[in-house]
Amino acid sequence: MSYSVSTITLASGVKVFYRHAGSPTLPTLLLLHGFPSSSFQYRNLIPFVASTGKYHVIAPDLPGFGFTEVPEGWTHGFEGMKEVVKDLLDAIKVEKFAVYIFDYGSPTAFRLALERPSAIAGIITQSGNAYDEGFGAEFWAPLKRYWADPNNTNREALRFATGFDVTKWQYTNGAPNPEKLQPEAWHLDAALMAREGNADIQLDLFKDYGTNQTLYPTFHKYLRDNQPPVLAIWGKNDTIFIPPGAEAFKRDVKDAEVKFVDAGHFALESHLEQIGQEVIKFLDTKAKF
Repeated sequence: MSYSVSTITLASGVKVFYRHAGSPTLPTLLLLHGFPSSSFQYRNLIPFVASTGKYHVIAPDLPGFGFTEVPEGWTHGFEGMKEVVKDLLDAIKVEKFAVYIFDYGSPTAFRLALERPSAIAGIITQSGNAYDEGFGAEFWAPLKRYWADPNNTNREALRFATGFDVTKWQYTNGAPNPEKLQPEAWHLDAALMAREGNADIQLDLFKDYGTNQTLYPTFHKYLRDNQPPVLAIWGKNDTIFIPPGAEAFKRDVKDAEVKFVDAGHFALESHLEQIGQEVIKFLDTKAKF
């Protein structure tokens, strides 16, 4: 089974590109990607889950990534990402869903959960951080300097992170056999990142990410109050969002499951079947659709 692609224009003027498979009448799994990727990150997971015939799977490109287009003057930030996802779900009439969160997809989903707690049937987090102990110290040090003092020097010190080498490193670092990974993933990311003006969009998002850390206590309260089913399945070698961030979910969700695979940040690139089977098991037995 493959998947389809569609574009929908929202009332905000945002043209959302998304990949999807399975009947919309089935329970929905929403896949939210992270930096520096797009819904292409889920090109293999979408058909893997949808081939069960049990689930409707949808993965949008967030604003600033992939093939989603925003109107002139659009303010890039995580609140805007949340609004786009919310409006997309409304447009395609999805009221309840499980969500797979990764990297930037995590704060996007948690912001939505604060508004619509009853919409969340379950959370699968794969390097989808929501805790201070999840930050890899070396990776995040220059970003935290930028949050504390958003001057031009600190901003420009991060521009290298939008380049090809860092994009490739995020895929290969911590992967058990990096030579076996599909290189088109980071080449596509890098090509889209290199579009005119996109690097500055990413620097704006780097700055805005600090607002997510401020919201962490509110995210934790949502988890404690609502006890959504949670599966944290992370690459044990991830140096961006490190394993203690996965373990931390157990503090707020009493029945949270935590599992690790021998992978880095983009764990699906090397462990599709292992993660995919855990996702299906979670949807089958734990999600509250």
